[in-house]
Amino acid sequence: MKSHILGFPRIGSQRELKFALEAYWRKTCTETELQQQAAAIRLRNWTLQKKAGLDYVSVGDFSLYDHVLDMSVVLGAVPARFRSSGKFTLNTYFDMARGNAEAGIAAMEMTKWFDTNYHYIVPEIEPDMTFHYSSDILLQETTDALQAGFNPKPTMVGPLTYLALAKAQKGVNKWDVLESIVEVYGELLEELSEHADCIQLDEPIFCTDLPDEIRDRAEQVYAQLRDRAKHSRLLLGTYFGGLKENLELTARLPVDILHIDLVRAPEQLDAVLEKWPRHKMLSLGLIDGRNIWKSDFSTLLKTVEKAKQKRETDQLWIGTSCSLLHAPVSLEAENALPPELKDWMAFAVEKCTEVKTIAQIAQGFHEEQRLAENVASIKNRRTSLLAVDPAVRNRTEQADAGMCRRNRPFAERKKCQQQQLNLPPLPTTTIGSFPQTREIRKIRKAFREGLCDEKTYTRAMQQEIHSVIQEQEQAGLDVLVHGEPERNDMVEYFGQQLNGFCFSQYGWVQSYGSRCVKPPIIYGDISRSGPMTVDWITYAQSQTDKPMKGMLTGPVTILCWSFVRDDLPRKTVCRQIALAIRDEVQDLEKAGIGIIQIDEAALREGLPIRKDEQADYLNWAIESFRLATSGVSDKTQIHTHMCYSEFNAILHAIAEMDADVISIEASRSDMELLQAFEQFDYPNDIGPGVWDIHSPRVPTVAEICGLIQKALKVIPKEQLWINPDCGLKTRGWTETRQALKNMVNAAQAIRNTL
Repeated sequence: MKSHILGFPRIGSQRELKFALEAYWRKTCTETELQQQAAAIRLRNWTLQKKAGLDYVSVGDFSLYDHVLDMSVVLGAVPARFRSSGKFTLNTYFDMARGNAEAGIAAMEMTKWFDTNYHYIVPEIEPDMTFHYSSDILLQETTDALQAGFNPKPTMVGPLTYLALAKAQKGVNKWDVLESIVEVYGELLEELSEHADCIQLDEPIFCTDLPDEIRDRAEQVYAQLRDRAKHSRLLLGTYFGGLKENLELTARLPVDILHIDLVRAPEQLDAVLEKWPRHKMLSLGLIDGRNIWKSDFSTLLKTVEKAKQKRETDQLWIGTSCSLLHAPVSLEAENALPPELKDWMAFAVEKCTEVKTIAQIAQGFHEEQRLAENVASIKNRRTSLLAVDPAVRNRTEQADAGMCRRNRPFAERKKCQQQQLNLPPLPTTTIGSFPQTREIRKIRKAFREGLCDEKTYTRAMQQEIHSVIQEQEQAGLDVLVHGEPERNDMVEYFGQQLNGFCFSQYGWVQSYGSRCVKPPIIYGDISRSGPMTVDWITYAQSQTDKPMKGMLTGPVTILCWSFVRDDLPRKTVCRQIALAIRDEVQDLEKAGIGIIQIDEAALREGLPIRKDEQADYLNWAIESFRLATSGVSDKTQIHTHMCYSEFNAILHAIAEMDADVISIEASRSDMELLQAFEQFDYPNDIGPGVWDIHSPRVPTVAEICGLIQKALKVIPKEQLWINPDCGLKTRGWTETRQALKNMVNAAQAIRNTL
């Protein structure tokens, strides 16, 4: 019974990759030094997997930025705008991901990887694009692992998922290039098969509603790949859901091993055992790759026993549900966690051990002590009173539909709000955060570690807020923000002030590139002890006569960007968070703040990948947002923000949120979002982003004017706001000042034409 994982975190236990990347981008680290750090992380990852006793180490799961972008490079799918210099270099790779400010080259689009908070670089299929085997990095890493004494299992995004996620440019039918892409995959598999006895092709697209192009051609594609992978078994990795109606198609594919996600879709096991060919192997994804809770061995062993009734032991593999990319690296150094809570958890290293332990016990090896320890830990968690607050549960049950509705419809509210705010046409604002400088991080760290007192810290934050307000006034923005210097992260900041949360010290997870987040851990019932933002926002408002936005994170985003308890339904946890945020919204209104933004950046991310499961999610997610935001008067303007996801299909649900103003990512996709507004009459105000803040490149006034003019073709001028795509936390002040100035000047230029 083989034990394996689908992938390991690539950032390093202390975020070594992040710091090496950022040093390289600052030109304080050479390419050689960066590659040396990358090699050291890979070696450490392989060593950890082998030490856990896994039969394979995962190779190809490492990336300097994104594994989908890596596949584009392997295929030679480099858009023309990045090929002007002729030779492909590491800098070309980073230009594709981040853009090139000096050369005026826009980055490739970035969006969420299925329903996770990981962002991938969207492949572009251009007219006349030719595909050829262009990078042997996966082969090199495989041979490196072999030479170092490991048994490698190369892994890559499968061709059908890759092309399904790609975007066609200029009228191209992207499926026309499938044959060319499969040929390159074939070359790669042929080379890898000389060095690895198993190759993993990730096809999570099989857990979605398949397009006809895949349904019609999948068997042919995999027949070609099977022929080329001469000496290797092919493992088809499916995850993030169940195969459902795609099971019969999957069962016909000429692959040797099928991996299924039994965390997200445990109910699929019976059907898979019945329909997956009996002579082929089956990999059971039992260990949750997307959460941090210790596995219940007793329950999982029952699942394995069910599988053993239909399969020989050596036909079964034990693995994680998906890649451990979505989990922190190791629990070992987490000494600040309360011991009782820490005992309930498992990070990536511990999950590798869990995989091996389940495989050992299932084969009759004597692991009585580990099993007994696991049983005791699971029992302790189930019976602990740490997770239960009767007052919170009672309040959640008592919340009714009337608490989820504003007093009057939007059109009437807007009149009240405009009388109070007196905003010009096309009002300008930002999303919330401003650059987090080294000085800000330094004083925040000093306060956190007790090296400065609260008075000193407060004074420093107020000075920063005052400075940010001056910057915004000089830029000419209409609605200001306080810049959020006191916040380390938009979810962690609130979690630290809410009951029911705990926090790791080193539980970092990659979001994209060098951007890492440290998700809060929701272990218990959630409530607010007192105001969380009121003092900072009221101070900011006292420094300006212009309207100041209160800035909060919404309940769905706090839920999606946390590691959530798995002993309550997610919608119940979300409702608890909504009530806590509702209290804060009402306190801000009482303090005289007339505009309050409650960000729901993750609303689309939480959407199930199956259409038949989406309505239920949207119902409780939208209801939670409205529960958080509907306790204010008509004159209080509620904003929300969403970023980096495909929103077109759920605009009707976004409208149901009934936010007075929504800001949404749009510039990186060149306002592609606006196509949806041609068919859908969005009722409230909206600010499609006009500046891609995830690239260091500063857009020109002309570019921003062009985006505004595109927006005005489908959005009435009375409903249109002008803003960046997202917060400015990761940007530097030089580019921020210029981009904001350009944005305001563009808005004024368009106003003059109205």
